[in-house]
Amino acid sequence: MRKLRVFLANVGVWRKYGDFFVVPPLGILSLAAYLRSKRDVEVQLANQRFEKCSNEELVQRIRDFSADVVGLGSLTPTAWTFAPIAQLIKEWRPETLIVLGGPHVSAVGAEALRPVNADVAIPGEGEWAFEHVLREHFDGGNLDRVPGIAWRNGDGAVVQNPGATARVNDLDSLPFPAYDLLDLPSYWRTRGPLIPLKKRFIDLFTSRGCIYQCAYCHSAFGKVFRACSAERIADEIAYFQRRYDINEVHFSDDSFNLDEQRIFELSDLLIRRNIRVRICFPNGVRSDLLTEQTIDALVAAGWCQANFALDTGSPRLQRMFGRNLDIPRFLKAVEYSTSKGVLAAGCNMLGFPTETAEEMAETARVASESALHFAAFLRVTPFPGTPLYTYLEKEQPEKLAQLRYEEADIHSFRSSLPNFSAVPDDQLRGCFRRAALRFYARPKRIIRILRDVPAPVRQTLGFAHMVARRALFGNR
Repeated sequence: MRKLRVFLANVGVWRKYGDFFVVPPLGILSLAAYLRSKRDVEVQLANQRFEKCSNEELVQRIRDFSADVVGLGSLTPTAWTFAPIAQLIKEWRPETLIVLGGPHVSAVGAEALRPVNADVAIPGEGEWAFEHVLREHFDGGNLDRVPGIAWRNGDGAVVQNPGATARVNDLDSLPFPAYDLLDLPSYWRTRGPLIPLKKRFIDLFTSRGCIYQCAYCHSAFGKVFRACSAERIADEIAYFQRRYDINEVHFSDDSFNLDEQRIFELSDLLIRRNIRVRICFPNGVRSDLLTEQTIDALVAAGWCQANFALDTGSPRLQRMFGRNLDIPRFLKAVEYSTSKGVLAAGCNMLGFPTETAEEMAETARVASESALHFAAFLRVTPFPGTPLYTYLEKEQPEKLAQLRYEEADIHSFRSSLPNFSAVPDDQLRGCFRRAALRFYARPKRIIRILRDVPAPVRQTLGFAHMVARRALFGNR
């Protein structure tokens, strides 16, 4: 009997900033592994933007695979591609089950399904719900039995099931991500979001959920923190090291260092088992939780790079938008980490609602006077499902209505994003320029970059030039 064929894709067409922020698609890698552990299925994956394929080329791959089920995931800026891709699939074979998921669906729920010729939308964590959708659809059940999903009934109406989609509480019970379905070495040849080193890496989630209340952040995994054990993490790294000869691990957790004891246990295990890898945190760490003891343990285990999210240097905005970062502790953590050899990049945002030019200058000052090696200054972007979006629906509805995610580039002040701050557009552009100049026009910082980045000087300078150019001139 022919196996059920499931095609999972991260969608979003390739854009002019290329593969800079394209990483292995952990969501569908985890989903594929889970489905294979529960059902006799054949799975194929695609990462559309990384593979630079058009919608038509992606659908041709789906047709060549003769997929019975297609799962499409996306961030909000690329979710507009759901509709044309789903339409092409239905024109080819109307009975194909199309399931939408990922961060955008987690943010907007059933609304993601209404404009798309698809069958099911799964918000939140997809493992349990996706497998139960397959069970109900193909084994003679009914989709109204799967809590939290939205689905299209026989009349074409969208039905929202009560309850919430099930979360995985025991992360140790999940199988390892299905990296065997991915051309992993092709990702090693890209720059990614970190310093371009010669690396053989994998990305891992070791926890889900974040207890913090940042108004501009997603909550796809909810606010309940759940984590893999240190033993599970060490076993996972060791497995992929044997299989792919990896020498670097990127932890993409929202709150990796929330449990300090877990860090101590993991460091001890990696050292005792002689599992030698470089450890990076491209998604950042909660910097004001880092103690010298935690930093020492991470460095001993191989920590070499991290993003440190300041977001804003304004105490008022920290409080207003729920970040509540202890800025002095942030600065102390960055300084101590870099003194131990960690390469530090900083994430900062300009253009918060009510933000003044003085507050933007304060963010630039805090970042520039810190021990960070690199920094990015990004446009504040309200996403559906966040408190920031709700705030702007009430306070600045006219500007919010102008927001076109498909045209936005948060990595450039020349973005077409509306200006939600308290300063005029020209002044906001000037704040971006001055922030980048203030940060990078410091001889001591340039010397530290050349001293600390373990890469050829030409490559190092090229990376620094790219970051500064994006901040100053956009993506021209």
